[in-house]
Amino acid sequence: MMQFLTKAGIALVLSAGTLAGATVPASAQVDIYIDGGRPPPPPGYGRPPPPPGYGRPPPPPVYGRPPPPPPYGGRPRGCDPRLAEDKAMDYGFRRARVVDITPRRVIVQGFTRRGPDEITFGNVRGCPVLR
Repeated sequence: MMQFLTKAGIALVLSAGTLAGATVPASAQVDIYIDGGRPPPPPGYGRPPPPPGYGRPPPPPVYGRPPPPPPYGGRPRGCDPRLAEDKAMDYGFRRARVVDITPRRVIVQGFTRRGPDEITFGNVRGCPVLR
């Protein structure tokens, strides 16, 4: 009889500990509002918005001035069309002419020994061949 009571007591303590441990985290997640069932409004809810420019730093001192000149003495950047035509002639093109210039490439058309052809150069300094 003593063993039965001991085992029943241990089972009671374990089950009570399990129930107490399970209910504590769950009770921390419940919010109870008594007023109207809604949470209070956030701070500053009823205030009008600030005027334009409020809280912003002043504009930089160069605001309104023309942009500075380009570096390297104002030299144009990218592939020069004349250089692209010259390089195309070095590659065997006759009557080479630039037909299109995009921000990334320069396209040159002309004639090779096989007939009409085109070659593409990168629009960076030196005009590298893209093919």
